[in-house]
Amino acid sequence: MSDVTTEAADPPAEARPVDPSGPERRPRTLLLTTEVADPPAEAPPAEPPPVDPPGPTRRPHARALLLTTAEAGLSLAVAIGFMLWARNIRVDPLVRIGQVSGLAQLQLRAALVALPLLALVLYAAHRAAPHRYRLALRFGCAAVAGLGTGIVAGGIAVALRGTPWGLGGQDGDPATLQGYAWSLLNGEGLPDLYPPGFIVLLAGWTKYLRDDHVGFALKDLQLLLSAAFGPLCYLAWRSLLRPVWALAVALPAALFFLDPIRPYSHLVMVVLLPLLGRLLAELSRCAGRSVPSLLLRGAVLGALFGLLFLTYSGWFVWAAPGAVLAVAAVVPWRRGGGAIGRAGALLGATALTAAVVASPSLLRMLRKGASTVDRYAYFDVYVDPAYVVGWRYDRPGLADWAVWPPTGDLAGQSLFTLVLLAGLALALALGLRRPPVLAALACLISAWLLRFWFAGHMERDQAVMLYPRTTWLILYSLIALTVLAGMLLSGGAARVWHRLTDRQEARPPQRLGRRLAAGSLCGLAVFGALAGSWSANRYMPADPKLITMGVDAWRAHTLARGDGSCPLYAPGHTCAPPHGYGRPQDSKDVLIWCGNVPGERWEAVCGARAPWDQRPRD
Repeated sequence: MSDVTTEAADPPAEARPVDPSGPERRPRTLLLTTEVADPPAEAPPAEPPPVDPPGPTRRPHARALLLTTAEAGLSLAVAIGFMLWARNIRVDPLVRIGQVSGLAQLQLRAALVALPLLALVLYAAHRAAPHRYRLALRFGCAAVAGLGTGIVAGGIAVALRGTPWGLGGQDGDPATLQGYAWSLLNGEGLPDLYPPGFIVLLAGWTKYLRDDHVGFALKDLQLLLSAAFGPLCYLAWRSLLRPVWALAVALPAALFFLDPIRPYSHLVMVVLLPLLGRLLAELSRCAGRSVPSLLLRGAVLGALFGLLFLTYSGWFVWAAPGAVLAVAAVVPWRRGGGAIGRAGALLGATALTAAVVASPSLLRMLRKGASTVDRYAYFDVYVDPAYVVGWRYDRPGLADWAVWPPTGDLAGQSLFTLVLLAGLALALALGLRRPPVLAALACLISAWLLRFWFAGHMERDQAVMLYPRTTWLILYSLIALTVLAGMLLSGGAARVWHRLTDRQEARPPQRLGRRLAAGSLCGLAVFGALAGSWSANRYMPADPKLITMGVDAWRAHTLARGDGSCPLYAPGHTCAPPHGYGRPQDSKDVLIWCGNVPGERWEAVCGARAPWDQRPRD
């Protein structure tokens, strides 16, 4: 329903019935706006409200582009600037007291940045003109989105203080990334199946900015992409939602899913879902657009899809079946051949551009994808496959998979799970035809089905196929649907209010809405500070014996610098020289590899003896 209603035109003067007993009155109309009713004829005319002086005239599209650019620039500047500011926090990151002091300084600095911004938004909500309030709210949301992951990136900078190496050092996935980048620099080409986007970026950063120190370049990109994670997620949702609602989806998702070791992977996931929603939104409006406009919009969307595919392709595999069904549901089949042809132009331009941009990875996947099998099992492979509201990565701490997931109060389900399910129900009831709801629902159903398909054939095929990573896509979709349900519920309540009240009483709710939005921004800012500290704390250096996420920062402090000296806070003031790089080789395993499982438990967990178990059989 439109936000603005139009009144029926008044009949000609000679056609109007005139009541001789009283003055002529205009017919009453349905009240859906916040206008004040016309005063009776005998009353003196109301004094017009003050009007701001007109500003310089600009074309609407140019002004919108300028504001969007400023919004994006502010969010990225806050995120990256805060991360750089945190690099001068001087604490010993190997000592727990030093870690606590570093986290506290991050919170103090975040408050110094956020409080003036939030005060300005609150003042604008109470005192400023509507257009100035909207501008303050818009920029306030952008800044909070940047500050949230800026805190996490700042915490990683504190955790890595004194060492030039990134999280993981030369072990695990960081070693694989460094090996691929180094082999690319040596002319050995791109990897066969691993998405090449980040590899090319890491190789270029190493060559031009880090003087062939690929491990040092990885640290730079871990910090930069971790900081930019929140702004990019927020900006993707801003293509669909107003600022506060976009922040309500993006901030929890960014802080919950950010993995500073490989920030590019989850960055693709959090951007892909709203980008799919944008495609569905364009498709639902294609009947009223020209073909050249649709071709241009499809080319832009396709280029973005292609770039995301080059960066990490797993999310596309898990979301593809649902996305195809969602697109088919939105195509305007009943509006005639012209509308269907315009939809085909949009989809064709999108698909063609995406295929061209993603071709360096897509062609390799088509040639060799069927022969590649993932057999690595980690903590989440061993737990209940229906548990999708939490995970432990492959650094589970001292927890045992046999007692995970934690037991909830209602048939094992926690209150958080019930809130997500309530959000799912409301979103389906109130917004099933809305593009953002359709996009989230498509990703949820598709990832859900493929998750159980791969898990159900895991023992037979001896292949994990990364199925636990669908947990993130499912949970992300549920979070998005819950926020969208809140948005739809609030919009419906506002419409009911305007229908039930007369015009004189409609203005207070509008002012109340401004104050609620400003207060919500303050609440989200506090959540960002708390959740950012929680995320940063997980990556503080910790002894490898604890098997936590802090192992990766610990490893970075155990490798020598470029000149051969040990990092400033190296454990025991000793370190190892870095080893040489080689092109990573595909695994030759024919059975599932049980990570972090003691040798004596391999038979009970995976059905085979550990390769290093040399004990004689009975």
